[in-house]
This record gives sequence, structure tokens and C-alpha cells, in this order.
Amino acid sequence: MIEKRQDSHRVTALLREWTGGSSAAMDELLPYVYDELRRRAARYLRHERINHTLQPTALVHEAYLKLVDQESVEWKDRGHFFAVAAQAMRRILVDHAKHKNRAKRGGPEADLQLDAEFEVPTVENDIDIEALDAALSRLASFDPNQERLVELRYFAGLSLEETAKAMDISRATAAREWQMAKAWLHRELTR
Repeated sequence: MIEKRQDSHRVTALLREWTGGSSAAMDELLPYVYDELRRRAARYLRHERINHTLQPTALVHEAYLKLVDQESVEWKDRGHFFAVAAQAMRRILVDHAKHKNRAKRGGPEADLQLDAEFEVPTVENDIDIEALDAALSRLASFDPNQERLVELRYFAGLSLEETAKAMDISRATAAREWQMAKAWLHRELTR
């Protein structure tokens, strides 16, 4: 536990150094975050179709390259980094699904199954990643905080407590918003 807390503090320190322009900090950061990014990428891809061509390592590398190109981000802490990484992974998965569907010219869409942690009761077990992305975009148009909360919980894999901290809201508010967002997404994705 102490080692994990120290790693978390080290990640935060490296992110702040990176924000300050230190490329050495960026290089030193990767070993601290790689395993966690890969675990999250593997979790996302477990819910993709069986013959998915994108592998967890490739997803992590693409996401990390997008993160490295971020010049205007002022990294706050580890949670902020993983939240931005989650957004990058979401965009990569959506782009990959769109590209695959364009290539098939109307073929079956790539499915992303929601895991038990997401707990949105659906009629079907599979959710189309493009449909999820579109629903999240609609949600963001009238409640950007709920969209961010879903992104942090589902794509970044943060706990309710971590999400509340990352969003600077109380755990009770995060829990309420999470319930409302899940209900709204359920309605949108099961129409």
C-alpha cells in the first residue's frame, strides 16, 4: 500500500515535471503507467468482437503517442492522466470501429460489451462502440459532467471515489450523477 502511494506521488511529480517541459520526465513516466494502461486496454478489448485486430499493446501505444503530443495539458495528478488516457483510448476504439465499418461498406458494426462494473441493464449483452460514443456525445451536449463521469468510470476504470476526486465533487454527488447517467444511457442504447 505504501509503495502504491509512493508510485502515485511519483507519477504526479513526473506529470508536473512533464508539464514544465521536461522530456526526461515523460520518458521516466512510462514504466509507472504502462502496466495500468495495458490492463485497462485489455479490459476494453475483452468486450470487443473475438477477431478484433487491435491488440492491447497497440491500443496503449497509440494512446500514449496521443498523450505525448498533448502540449497544452497541465497534468494535475495520476487520476487526471488516466482520465485523459481513457479519452484517447475511447477515440481510438471509435475511430477503429468506424474505419472497420467503412471498409465493410455497411457490414456488421463492431460491438463493445458493457462489463459488470458499468451495470447498465440492457436488452442485449452487446453494445456498439459507435452507438455508445454517439450516446455519450449527446449526453455531453446537455450534461458534460455526466459524460465525463461515464468516461472516467467506464473508459478510465476509476472507482466512484477516484472519479469524485478527479472531478472535484463529493462521492454522494458522483454516485447520484452515475445513477442518472446509467439510466439515461440505458434508455438511449435500448431504443
